Amino acid sequence: LEAGADGIAAAVHTTQFEIRDAKHNLLEKVLKVAKEEASKFEEKTGETIVMVAGACGPKEQAVQEAKLAKRLGYDAVLLSPGGLNHLSEDEMVERTKAVAAVMPVIAFYLQTAVGGRVFSYNYWERICDIDNVVAIKAAPFNRYYSLDVVRAAALSKRADEITLYTGNDDNIVLDLISSYKFTVNGKTYEKSFIGGLLGHWSVWTKKAVELFEKCKAVRGMDSIPYEMMTLANEVTDTNAVFFDTANGFKGCIAGLHEVLRRQGIFKGTWCLNPDETMSEGQLEEIDRIYKAYPHLNDDEFVKENLHKWLAD
Repeated sequence: LEAGADGIAAAVHTTQFEIRDAKHNLLEKVLKVAKEEASKFEEKTGETIVMVAGACGPKEQAVQEAKLAKRLGYDAVLLSPGGLNHLSEDEMVERTKAVAAVMPVIAFYLQTAVGGRVFSYNYWERICDIDNVVAIKAAPFNRYYSLDVVRAAALSKRADEITLYTGNDDNIVLDLISSYKFTVNGKTYEKSFIGGLLGHWSVWTKKAVELFEKCKAVRGMDSIPYEMMTLANEVTDTNAVFFDTANGFKGCIAGLHEVLRRQGIFKGTWCLNPDETMSEGQLEEIDRIYKAYPHLNDDEFVKENLHKWLAD
């Protein structure tokens, strides 16, 4: 019995290593393809793309993924806190320090609905103090928690070295046009989100770029145009449908695939997980926002260029 148990344990141990190695090899292939495509674009246009890879998992895994990204020529890693709610804030800070010792880090405040956690203000103070933390993506979907990030960055001695990005899908336009000011001992410190990392901008992307330019143009104005407030609500409504917030984000990937299918970019809405599909009523909701906000979609742009993209 003991021999049999030892054999099973050894087999499980071997399988775990095989799975780990397979995941690592797949990750390397994906990162290589993305880097190669970006390099082709840079050579063709003369423009420069900042390449950001994702890193996740416990400290040892995150460090190894950062080393892989660095070896492949990436500029920074977006360090996910997902799946690590059992670790203390001290352990999470040490994990960030370890990855930052390899390459520049974009810290990440991930919403609890998809595996994130709530962090204290002190945590973000400590993250901002880490050399080589070059940015923070704030996406807790909570105004109070987002303010913790902005205030910590604004008051940090490294404030000028840290760029803030918003991933608050429910409030992204207002994040992008707002300035945050904090007065301490008679001195005012100011910080703003400089850009947005929003999942649903993987569709209707041209219009999203145009919207971002509008946000940059009005940021800092004494009076924000009323149009921007209206757009903010329209974008939030659109995101709610694409990301399926009514069903806890269950159909978010399939919902985005549906938009790409309608535009002819995808042939279907299939996901890697065959059970991952749109929620009941989500299709009708996508119909609704198409009719409600025709000025937000870029279907005509896609139609005019799709043949060229497919040829490439």
